[in-house]
Amino acid sequence: MANSPGLDQTLHGLMRRYKERVPSVDKVTRALVDCAAIHSQDDIVNDHIAFRTIGVPHLGIASLEKVFLAYGYERRDPYRFEAKKLNAHWYAPPEDHYPRIFISELCVNELSQNAQAIIHNYTHVVTRDPVERVNLDQWQQVDKFLHSSLWQLMTWEDYQTLLAESEYAAWALYNRYYLNHYTISIHDLPDGYNTLEEFNAFLEHLGVTLNDSGGKIKASDDGKLLQSSTVAQVVEGEFQSSNSGTECHEISGSYIEFAERRVLDEYRDLPADQIERRHRREGFEAGNADKIFESTYTTQTGRDKS
Repeated sequence: MANSPGLDQTLHGLMRRYKERVPSVDKVTRALVDCAAIHSQDDIVNDHIAFRTIGVPHLGIASLEKVFLAYGYERRDPYRFEAKKLNAHWYAPPEDHYPRIFISELCVNELSQNAQAIIHNYTHVVTRDPVERVNLDQWQQVDKFLHSSLWQLMTWEDYQTLLAESEYAAWALYNRYYLNHYTISIHDLPDGYNTLEEFNAFLEHLGVTLNDSGGKIKASDDGKLLQSSTVAQVVEGEFQSSNSGTECHEISGSYIEFAERRVLDEYRDLPADQIERRHRREGFEAGNADKIFESTYTTQTGRDKS
């Protein structure tokens, strides 16, 4: 398997900061190690990572995808989420040991005039595609870009106004390109943990609260892709205050997803030790993703007792 040092470092930078914001990652990993299901975090297969973007000039999917296309990713199926006013694409990695990538985009022009005005009040300072200023051959620049703000801090009032209309809009405008979630590949775990039903029971025994929108397990129509997720960790967000200082409020951060990709019918007779990634259900499912998005919604984070 070929490695891409730049991609390796970029993914490492994303995961390092993500784990700092999502303590449940270490909680789940430690529990798996304690049960001898894995030896370390390195034994976990990352099915995919996801980003949220804002569909305004010079930003959105068309901008962010350039980073990953440069690393050899290939754009695949498009998705539309009508009620949430979102579009998305997923991207296949250059090698199977890298995670898939899912990038969604808020259709800003479908929001109310007030919500659009709030978003543009922050993003208007982006007058050209910011990726054009990044040397994509230098992972340090990519890493810095993915963790730097392109506009000023939001006010708490603006955040709350957006939250009331589109929780995705409030999350994306505040969190920018912070990793929205990473995904544990459940079928790659050992027996006893390698079905989503078993793994969800394991998580709930740990006291982890699962997103129950549409049911704790979201299943594709063909039954081959099963997904679940934790509710987002609540983090302390910093906002502009009226006295030119800052104030802090609790907001939704990121979460963990879990995916079970079942073997395709044409390969069902293959011995278990011969099953490879190409033998399993690929891609994503709009119906599943629609409910997974709600892992950051207040209707879910308000349930978290962990």
